[in-house]
Amino acid sequence: MFHNFHILSLSSYAFNLFFASAGMLSSLVMFFKFGLYELFIFTLFSVLFISFAWGKDIAMEGLSGYHNFFVMDGFKFGVILFVFSEFMFFFCIFWTFFDAALVPVHELGETWSPFGVHLVNPFGVPLLNTIILLSSGVTVTWAHHSLLSNKSCTNSMILTCLLAAYFTGIQLMEYMEASFSIADGVFGSIFYLSTGFHGIHVLCGGLFLAFNFLRLLKNHFNYNHHLGLEFAILYWHFVDVVWLFLFVFVYWWSY
Repeated sequence: MFHNFHILSLSSYAFNLFFASAGMLSSLVMFFKFGLYELFIFTLFSVLFISFAWGKDIAMEGLSGYHNFFVMDGFKFGVILFVFSEFMFFFCIFWTFFDAALVPVHELGETWSPFGVHLVNPFGVPLLNTIILLSSGVTVTWAHHSLLSNKSCTNSMILTCLLAAYFTGIQLMEYMEASFSIADGVFGSIFYLSTGFHGIHVLCGGLFLAFNFLRLLKNHFNYNHHLGLEFAILYWHFVDVVWLFLFVFVYWWSY
């Protein structure tokens, strides 16, 4: 029976994903403290598998006709609230950053950035990552425009996913080569907190785009109906904007 309400069927995905995510966070503590990475790899793949299965079921709901225009309006409102919550999350991180940077305490030498910390050159790897992310924003917009024009967007989506993976790899390389850690004062804590959480968002956004690319290959989308892909594109542009603020203030201004 079709109606204007989105009534969820019984599902254990949320329950399973909660415990898999909690296990992944706990395994991170084990990794940083004892160097045990096996549990983290297992829980990470568990989270990815459950997320993929859950997304597949949601996609099948849409293909079955349950996602009418009223339900899609609810989805749009939910995504807007989600992006706003993400905005407030990074707003809190930047609030912490400016609180420490604009009024540095005596323990920091009353200067920003703190003495004794060899900072990352903003015109090296960070500038390269900025170019990568801005380029991915261009390619994903190209993909969206092509789909709206009823043209193939396969190449642009592949390029976007590759750029997302490239950014993640470069970010990991930067972490391995950095001369300071998260334990090196307030700057180290804020640096890894802000860039680390942004890196997680890039990873999730890249996987979201890759999932929608698979749906695109299976002809789930057309020029008039591609809400899932639009959500992934919106999220990716949000990630791009956050990185610009990170590059300007955390990397460049602090240097």
